[in-house]
Amino acid sequence: MKVLVTGHRGYIGSVLVPLLVESGHEVAGLDTGLYEACGFGDRRSELTGSRLDIRDVGPRHLDGFEAVVHLAALSNDPVGDLDPQLTYDINHVASVRLARAARAAGVERFLFASSCSLYGAGDARAPLTEGAAFNPLTPYGESKILVERDVRSLATASFSPVFLRNATAYGVSPSLRVDIMVNNLVGYAVTTGEVLITSDGSPWRPLVHVEDICRAVLASLEADRQRTHNQAFNVGLTEENFRVREVAEMVESVTGSRVELAAGASADARDYRVDFGKIRRALPELRPRWTVRKGIEELYEAYLRYGMTADQFLGGRFTRLAEIQRLQAAGRLDDRLRWTGGHDG
Repeated sequence: MKVLVTGHRGYIGSVLVPLLVESGHEVAGLDTGLYEACGFGDRRSELTGSRLDIRDVGPRHLDGFEAVVHLAALSNDPVGDLDPQLTYDINHVASVRLARAARAAGVERFLFASSCSLYGAGDARAPLTEGAAFNPLTPYGESKILVERDVRSLATASFSPVFLRNATAYGVSPSLRVDIMVNNLVGYAVTTGEVLITSDGSPWRPLVHVEDICRAVLASLEADRQRTHNQAFNVGLTEENFRVREVAEMVESVTGSRVELAAGASADARDYRVDFGKIRRALPELRPRWTVRKGIEELYEAYLRYGMTADQFLGGRFTRLAEIQRLQAAGRLDDRLRWTGGHDG
């Protein structure tokens, strides 16, 4: 299958592309390059792809592709809060425009990286299925709901969208992020000796390894379209819902560090558990391989192997909002996150 991956140089994309290639697919990438200075470790994809903002993609850029995997977005709540309208312009408006362009170009499958963030302040008494009410707390979560709504209406017999609502990701990637919970807790442990919790530790979080997200994408691409057509799927494992404190205690056990509450730590309104049974029923060939504890061990070993320092960890190189602000301060990005000149290599 000829597949275009948007955001192919990002946290998920840089793990996904090699998996698709190894599985025999012909893959091209499209990325504006915001985080190309955030490389980690020695794993690199040979796929260079096109440097293009998703706001500028038209049907001509998608001609000949059988599938689009749409990962590109302003990728977490702090970045989304930087300019909420910009978040909607990129994450919602540009994503729907991309889907329309894909349909016009004859693309058959459109896989959208949605998020369990759209459940927001959910009811943690029971795991939430795909039919649960939405209660987003941020522009990021709201943008995912809007894309699902608008792209679902574009489905036809020849254009098949799929919405993959990923749990909170973790794990090593060539384009590392430390602004996501597990990666952050392990990073603090390695570089400061503390497992720092910024909430009271009580909220529930559904967690999934970045490689298992990529396996879900691959399984969705290769499945008979009738099993996935125009449907949403929570991506993760039901048994991998944990309270934040439980994750911190696992990090403490693996690293030998101690759990500490940040100054002013309080309850977090984001508190929900998620049911992942639907994707297991629809795609029984999908076999997630990671647990949170295995992922913590992987991160711990990688941070030590590549010499992660406190200056690197706390300095912003692997934090998406800090990297954007660095590029803006240097005059490389304008206030609409458009490049003003050269790019980091």
